Amino acid sequence: MLPFGPPIDPMLAKPVRGAFPEGDFLYEPKWDGFRCLIFRDGDSLLLQSRNGEDITYAFPEITAAGLPDRVVLDGELVIAAEGRLWFDLLGQRIRPRSEAGGGKITELAAQHPASYVAFDLLALGGHDLRDAPQAERRRRLESVPLAPPFHVTPGTTDPATARVWFAEFEGAGLDGVIAKPADLPYCPGRRVLWKVKHARTVDVVVAGWRPHKSPGPSGRPVVGSLLLGLYDDSGRLHNVGVASSFSARRRVELTEELAVLAVAPDDPHPWRWADADDAGRVPGSPSRWSGGKDLSFHLLAPTTVAEVRYDHMSGHRFRHVAALVRFRPDRDPRSCTFAQLEEPEPVALDRVVPGLG
Repeated sequence: MLPFGPPIDPMLAKPVRGAFPEGDFLYEPKWDGFRCLIFRDGDSLLLQSRNGEDITYAFPEITAAGLPDRVVLDGELVIAAEGRLWFDLLGQRIRPRSEAGGGKITELAAQHPASYVAFDLLALGGHDLRDAPQAERRRRLESVPLAPPFHVTPGTTDPATARVWFAEFEGAGLDGVIAKPADLPYCPGRRVLWKVKHARTVDVVVAGWRPHKSPGPSGRPVVGSLLLGLYDDSGRLHNVGVASSFSARRRVELTEELAVLAVAPDDPHPWRWADADDAGRVPGSPSRWSGGKDLSFHLLAPTTVAEVRYDHMSGHRFRHVAALVRFRPDRDPRSCTFAQLEEPEPVALDRVVPGLG
């Protein structure tokens, strides 16, 4: 029997502020996938998501693969295609939309099979390893016989090697570097690791806003997130993501500042639903991630430019929520194009983990 079972809150990381961390650390590439703990006990195998949900149903190719008995792994579910990671393909597995059939997980798994990259070992052979130091758990992990679709992430104690990984592996779809104190036990739910991620800025068009869940002091809606756009070569304005995380005071200020840019119901706008086919990617469409949430938004004349900070792109969208740096009244909105974006040099994924991708 396993010494413990799900759910287990995964150990988490916090962003590095300042210099690249050096010292008694174990460094690993930061994978861009779904965090997942795997529990194997006899004939039972369970996949637990970061928030404690059972997602075993979504990855039949993982559950069908062999694992040693009485083992608990912490790692990342990823999908590799064309030599890099594809987060969007991974997301299709979680509660597929009804128009996709709802029961097509087996078909999706055959088209784009997932892999599992392990980076921690919590139990082996019925022994609880959570109190063992990180370096010891890593050594034990490397001794576990794993075969594809299971892999062990690369690890190093050399910060120079970690810097190379940080500079190069983004081209394979990875997300930075994780630094783990070598003497650290497994700390469920605590942000005791360090993550080093890329930080970039880009000028975007602010073309709408979505209300915050809490109204302002007057009881009226206030800005919760700004809807951001970039122009493609044919002049279409694509929604590339949002900027949010404003204070209550700033939400009210933004609502007042942007009121003069409000678009009347009958006025044209690049993101009108009727023109969606011609407008490219528009905000507000339902998705598997919306969960029935209110996706309504207020359109703004696409005349305002903002500089935002982001880490990296997933396709043609910001992978994570962007942060507003400042407004740029000196910039022409039409100059806010995809050409500004920094494209990392492509790197084959099997340079990171041989046999993956």
